[in-house]
Amino acid sequence: MALTQERKQELIELHKTHASDTGSPEVQIAILTENINKLTTQFRSHKKDLHWSRGLHKMVGQ
Repeated sequence: MALTQERKQELIELHKTHASDTGSPEVQIAILTENINKLTTQFRSHKKDLHWSRGLHKMVGQ
């Protein structure tokens, strides 16, 4: 489950450090955190789905 383009733009606008910022650590961490939160809720409802589990562990490792 990827983030929608609108949600990603909201996160960029909220955490950017200058006008054309899209790749600063703050923005990247905000996007990664949002993805981890989405995967966590997905994993709670599908406990035996190893595909989601692997993706979650990879993102947490980053």
